[in-house]
Amino acid sequence: MQCIGFGCSMISPSGAKILGCDTVYAVNKEHFAKRWIEITQLDQLLQIVDTYDLPPKVDIVLTGGEPLLNYDDKNLVEFITYFISRNHRVTFETNATININFDKYPIYKKCTYALSVKLSNSGENFSKRIKPQSIISYEQNAKDSFFKFSIDSNSICLGLDEEIDEIISLAPSLQVYCMPVGANKQELEVNSKPLIEFCKNKGYTYSDRLHIRIWDQIHGV
Repeated sequence: MQCIGFGCSMISPSGAKILGCDTVYAVNKEHFAKRWIEITQLDQLLQIVDTYDLPPKVDIVLTGGEPLLNYDDKNLVEFITYFISRNHRVTFETNATININFDKYPIYKKCTYALSVKLSNSGENFSKRIKPQSIISYEQNAKDSFFKFSIDSNSICLGLDEEIDEIISLAPSLQVYCMPVGANKQELEVNSKPLIEFCKNKGYTYSDRLHIRIWDQIHGV
């Protein structure tokens, strides 16, 4: 998914201005592919991990793009197994469209899932962004999961509450978090204040983007 409706702006390494999702650097091959490193063996990942002195029971969060596109990849399965075996908590930030085969890959039952289901404000078609069976499967199989919606100030008055109600009815036991859209401090500030009021009215939990408040766009450039 491109989530073009978010309209977040970022500057590419070549200096081009790009509009799209707030993690465009993770999916835009045209502008950012030269900065990606292809992983072909588990040891490549573990060498990166070994540069950190991880304390016990650290939270490991895998985001994207969509981190579960290749959930059946041998290296990824072994990577997750590595952390779980060391009592770390592994969380996937997923758009919840990937229907994991939990029976074939039971290690994923031991993970946590932030179900960042895309809303109509993303600009994506309904059939592409909403996969009911996948959402239900996460609720039934995962160790833990919760909804996390990305919302901008312009969308709050457009009936998003009804849209969210329809989605969370698929997995009613899950907690609901709402996060402001924003690829930089300015965008974050514009979207956060109305979203806080929205969450208070609906009884949802507000989730901020602390890395943006601290480092602005540095994380993506």
